[in-house]
Amino acid sequence: MNELAMTIRGILFDKDGTLLDYAATWMPANRRVADHIADGDLDLSERMLTAGGYDPESRRIAAGTLLAAGSNREIAEHFAAYVPHRDVEEIYVELSDIYADHGAAGSVAVPDLARIVSRLKGRGLTLGVATSDSERGAYGSLKSFDVLDHMSFVAGYDSGHGIKPGPGMVHGFCDATGLAPGQVAVVGDNSHDMEMGRSAGAGLLVGVLTGTSEHDDLDPHAHHVLDSIAGLEALLERLMALPKE
Repeated sequence: MNELAMTIRGILFDKDGTLLDYAATWMPANRRVADHIADGDLDLSERMLTAGGYDPESRRIAAGTLLAAGSNREIAEHFAAYVPHRDVEEIYVELSDIYADHGAAGSVAVPDLARIVSRLKGRGLTLGVATSDSERGAYGSLKSFDVLDHMSFVAGYDSGHGIKPGPGMVHGFCDATGLAPGQVAVVGDNSHDMEMGRSAGAGLLVGVLTGTSEHDDLDPHAHHVLDSIAGLEALLERLMALPKE
C-alpha cells in the first residue's frame, strides 16, 4: 500500500458525510422532501423514508442505502412508487429544488473544514469534489465554508460523468487536472465512494465516519478508515513525503 500512496498528488472528496455532517445536514431535508411528496400524510412519509434506508429507532440512515448514496433521480423514482398519481418528473423537480434550497441554507460542515482543506491545498495537493448530489447542490451547500476556491473540480450526478459507484467522476477529475488515477486518493463515507475509486484505479481509498457508515461497513472496501478528514493530513504524512508548507 505504501508504494501506491507515495504517488498521491490529488484528493477527490465525497461531499455529504465527508465534507458535510450527513445527519445534521440531510436528515431534516429528507424529512421535508418525504412530507412534501406524501402531501402531509405522516404515516406515508415515514414508510417512504424507512424504505429508503431510514431506521426510526436509531434515527439514522443505513450505510449503502438509497438515501445514503442515491442521486436525486434515484430518490425521486423510489418515492414516486408511493404516490402513483404523481408524475415522477414532477417529483424529481420538486425534490431537487427542496434539496438545493436546504443545502444552501442548512448545511453543517464537519469541524474545521476550511482549515483542513486549506492545509491540504497548501501541501501542494490538487483537490476536488464528487457527489451524488446535483452540481447545483454541491456549489450551493459548500459556498458558505470557504472551500470552493481550493477545488479544481466539482461534479454531481448530473455533471456528465455518470453516477457512483461508476468510475466516471474520478476519470473526470483526472481529465480536468492532468493527474493519473493512481495519483488520486478518493475520500468518502460510503462504500459507493470506495467502489467508485477502486473501479477507476485510484491509488488510495480512505473511508471516514462522519456520514452514514460504521467502521465495519467501510473496512472491507477502504485502504484506511478515519474518524474524519481531520486525520487525512497525518495519514498522508505517514504514507508519503508531503511537500513542506
